[in-house]
Amino acid sequence: MNRHLSRMVAMQTLYEWHFREGSDLSEIQDRNINEYRDDLDANFVNEMIEGVVKNSEKLDEIIAESAPEWPIEQVSLIDLTILRIAIFELVFKREVPPKVAINEAIELSKQFGGENSSKFINGVLGKVFENEKLGDA
Repeated sequence: MNRHLSRMVAMQTLYEWHFREGSDLSEIQDRNINEYRDDLDANFVNEMIEGVVKNSEKLDEIIAESAPEWPIEQVSLIDLTILRIAIFELVFKREVPPKVAINEAIELSKQFGGENSSKFINGVLGKVFENEKLGDA
């Protein structure tokens, strides 16, 4: 199963849910998973989405601590969504090596973010890596 595609579907689902206020997360999730069902790990997608939603307050605190010059409300929604997924994977899930989670987030930012998204995301995740002492994990 393609983990990169799974992260991409989780990102697209969370982005759409936040962008369309009042929308039904499970409907968006089911539609996006069904579109790529044969190529992704649906359990992984569901786990990522549920983890980000459940821990969004703590994830945003970590982002705010790691990028104090960028208030959360000034971070683009796509960058914020990518950061939330990556930080969930780095800090809460901890199933892949930190460098893999960071690299995946950078790749998503290059694919979907703005011109400076990958630099911004790399910088924030580098700080998270240091602050959370993930090098010891």
